[in-house]
Amino acid sequence: MRVGVLQADCVDAEHRDRFGDYPTMFANTLGDAARDLSFAFFNVRAGRYPRRIEDCDGYIVTGSRHSVYDDMAWIADLADFARQLHRARARTVGICFGHQLIAHALGGVVGPAAVGWGVGVHVWNVVARPAWMRPPRRQFRLLASHRDQVEALPPDARLLATSAFCPRAAFALSDHVLALQGHPEFSKPYAEHLMRRRRVALGDAFDPGMRSLAQATDERAVAGWIVNFLRGGVPDSVR
Repeated sequence: MRVGVLQADCVDAEHRDRFGDYPTMFANTLGDAARDLSFAFFNVRAGRYPRRIEDCDGYIVTGSRHSVYDDMAWIADLADFARQLHRARARTVGICFGHQLIAHALGGVVGPAAVGWGVGVHVWNVVARPAWMRPPRRQFRLLASHRDQVEALPPDARLLATSAFCPRAAFALSDHVLALQGHPEFSKPYAEHLMRRRRVALGDAFDPGMRSLAQATDERAVAGWIVNFLRGGVPDSVR
């Protein structure tokens, strides 16, 4: 299975040797869940896209330091491509900024959250369990790093996971769109690096965010969900 990673940001050059870049993070995380994956990387900030949607079996839209409502041509182009993927019913997964971008592109509402920054380990309650969500869980924990949130879901979207802090933390559209606010691809050292770099901006969120890093996270389970979803919705073990 060939997965197209639509890269909406990059790790700062001086830190890539330590943490890797976002495509590497996704390739490592999803590759651990399925060894038969291959990846194609597209730097959408530089206007690079596949020649045809059919060139990949599914797509992932990565996180970004930018906001989906920023007045940047590449963000508008990415939103247009997200609409093309939706019309083609191409399997598409959005992570953090990607989650928000898909919501924004398909008629939802995204804005700065009144509760402020969400950083560190967050826990979300599962409110719907599609067939690809194997193993099933009532809750899952992932690293988070976001100031914006989805304030209203796109029309016909189904809420999958929620919390008091982030009520629309995951959603699906039909059987071809999956969007998650959390970061299954992040490592705790990278999350700590981001928090320290943004310490002033984070304000009161910094200390609890740092303390939360002691909690266990469920990125391996969520990576399995994403692979199941990209493969067609039903894990191999139950086909």
